[in-house]
This record gives sequence, structure tokens and C-alpha cells, in this order.
Amino acid sequence: MQVTVCDVGPRDGLQNEPDVLPAATRAELVSRLAATGLPRIEAVSFVRDDRVPQMADAEGVVEASQRNGAELSGLVLNEQGFARFEATGLDRLNCTLAATNTFNLRNGNATLEEAYARVQSILAANAAARPTTVTISCAFGCPFEGEVDPGAVVDLCARLDADEVSLADTIGVATPGRVRALVDRVAALGKPVGFHGHNTRNTGYACAWAALDSGATLLDASVGGIGGCPFSPNATGNVATEDLVWQLEREGVATGVDLDALLEAARWLEGVLARPLPAYLARAARWP
Repeated sequence: MQVTVCDVGPRDGLQNEPDVLPAATRAELVSRLAATGLPRIEAVSFVRDDRVPQMADAEGVVEASQRNGAELSGLVLNEQGFARFEATGLDRLNCTLAATNTFNLRNGNATLEEAYARVQSILAANAAARPTTVTISCAFGCPFEGEVDPGAVVDLCARLDADEVSLADTIGVATPGRVRALVDRVAALGKPVGFHGHNTRNTGYACAWAALDSGATLLDASVGGIGGCPFSPNATGNVATEDLVWQLEREGVATGVDLDALLEAARWLEGVLARPLPAYLARAARWP
């Protein structure tokens, strides 16, 4: 069993935090994570600085980050963001859209079909120059529309021209059986499948294992468990990378990650943010 662990802390984690860290500090976080042996890191998103100050100067973060062999990705939401992405040396293009109409309208001012067309346009403009991932947010539930039809998610994945699709439990309502069933169906399309879990209701780690057991080859997590979804009431954030890596390694799944170095990166970030982070491993300690 093989898996790529992607740390989304520098982007999805910090973007949902109240702290606004300078580009140099965010680049140091990327560099520290890369030094742990993580194979992939979501480093930045290309959005307007005035709208999302936490992601300001994405180009500066990319330029100052030390890769250490890690694949660095950037999130692109529109054509303007793609133009900025193209000018960088990032390794992978990430796009996202929601599985429901209302979430797309609330989060991106576009209908589901408009969001789909925009993503397809960006993927076509990339012209296979760099690997592509599309994340389907609200794949297991929507804060506005409630339950999401798994068949609609599968159909959406089938229509996307991405190299890889990732199913996001954006508001933390997935359960292992539901994850297993949906990953099975999407994997049957013949595309690599990922899972992006939130631990809002304490099911994130069990869901990540269910995804892996059903054929997912990518698991997203965030150092220290930082981040979350602004539309999810009382969200506790993403699955913590160090907790997930400990679980995987304990189950005999090689991740290639130096867990001690990852814990040190989490402690460094805790100092930067000047508050305890949600992850458990740093508190419970490694065992054995």
C-alpha cells in the first residue's frame, strides 16, 4: 500500500487562520515541511491580497521556499490566478470547485456549471505542462444543501480533465463507510483519487484510512491540524499531518516522512502562532 501525503498547512491551513504571516515566514514553513521528507506541499494560492491577506505575495513564498525534493503546488481559482501561477516554478496546478450549486455561489460567486467551465478552461490552458489536481469540495455534505448525492460527485469527477481528483470532506461530516463507497466509485473511473479530510466531528483519521483502503493514493493533512472551513460551525480544522503520519506508519504504510522532524516543524509553527495547535501527537508523544 502506497500513499502520497500532502501537507496543505501553508495554504489551506494558514488561509483559514486569523494570523497574517509575512511571506518569508510562510516560505520558512514550506521549507521546514519539505525538509521532513513530505512528498507534496500545497504552498500558496493565487488570490487577491486585499481579499485574502493570509495568502499575500504568493510569488515571494514560492521564490523563497526550499523544496528539498518535495513537489510544491499552488491553488488557482480563475484565469488571473492561472497567469500568476504560470510565471512561477511551481510543480503542480491545483483547482477546486464544490459539488453543490449553493456552495459555489457563496464561495466563488458562480453556479456549479460556471465553476466547472472555469476549471476546465484553466486545465486546458495548462496544456499538460504541469500535473493537475482538482479538489471537489463538499463531496460528502454541504452546509447549505445538506446531503450530497454521491452519483453527482462521481459524474462531476468523470467530466473533469484533471490528472487527479481529490474528494474533500469540507465540513467534516464524512464517515468511513461513505468515504469507502465514494472513493471506490471514483477510483473505478481510472483516475488517481485523493481524500481531503477535516476532523470537525472526530472522524477525519478513520475516514482517511477508509479512503486509503479503498484505493486513494493521496491524503491531504495540515501541520498541527491548523485551518478548517469558515462555513462549518465550530470547525476544528484539518486532519493533522503528524497525527496522520503516525497512524499510517503504525499500520505499516511507509510515508517517507521523518516524524521527529515533522513534530519539530509543528512546534516551530506553534511558537510562531503563539498558541497551542489542535494536533494530538505533540501532546501524547510518540510511541513506541
